[in-house]
Amino acid sequence: MKRRIAILGKNGRLGAALCRELADEYDILAFGRAELDLTKPIREQLKGVEFDSLINAAAATNVDWCEQHSDEASLINARSVSELGALCVERGVRCLHVSTDYVFDGLASRPYREEDPAKPISIYGKTKRLGEELLLQSSADHLVIRVSWVFGPDKPGFVDSLLDRAIGQEEVVAIEDKFSAPTYTVDFAQWIRPLLFELPIGGILHLCNSGGCSWREYAQCAVDTARQEKVPLKALEVRPIRLDSMAMFLARRPVYTVMATEKFTKTTGLSPRPWPDAVREFVQKKFSSTQ
Repeated sequence: MKRRIAILGKNGRLGAALCRELADEYDILAFGRAELDLTKPIREQLKGVEFDSLINAAAATNVDWCEQHSDEASLINARSVSELGALCVERGVRCLHVSTDYVFDGLASRPYREEDPAKPISIYGKTKRLGEELLLQSSADHLVIRVSWVFGPDKPGFVDSLLDRAIGQEEVVAIEDKFSAPTYTVDFAQWIRPLLFELPIGGILHLCNSGGCSWREYAQCAVDTARQEKVPLKALEVRPIRLDSMAMFLARRPVYTVMATEKFTKTTGLSPRPWPDAVREFVQKKFSSTQ
């Protein structure tokens, strides 16, 4: 009999990938906003729902929305996580909770390690950090997994919108002075497998594709790959712009949040592939499916 995994956030980029990619090995119980309202008490909503592990990939992730709706952001990103952690403890199962690089202030000059102090500078980052703390207070067996710049085939994101603009416009731009590491959802779904039951570690783990880049480098890699795939692009070069030119941003963004993944490799023996390889595969598959 297959083990049963409850996955929250089925409509998100990462949650959708997990539901699809893990279905070969596990019985998946998928929850979206329609099935589970994280702004309301959790226990009654999950009454009678049995599972052997729970992955929480649900969150309020719009950074500027969180800045303007701090109470709701706290309910979704912190209080609900605390309740999920406590519920899992009662049932004797682990909770694997997806968090973010935005728990860091971005002032580092080298990739952040799990033991580095978390100093969030936005409401989003602060509520996500509080969720981490509350989860681990309920049990040291729970696992916080931090990701960054998530992209994948299940929901359009930065790469998709950038390529759409490059197809239709003569000029595309991307920020050149903000750095992180992309996380390919298809890769993530494979990385997480041994962490579910085989290696039930607790604490905090960074999990993203290896290496770091700027938004502009990320975008240029996607454009270059699309060009190689003979996609009819109007824009072939991504023009750099500065973070401080983004007047529409309400919340502060950390400038540098590249995360180190050595702990994951030491724990599992797996090495996340470099982010350009993942981006190239994603773009190739994206356009092969449309041709």
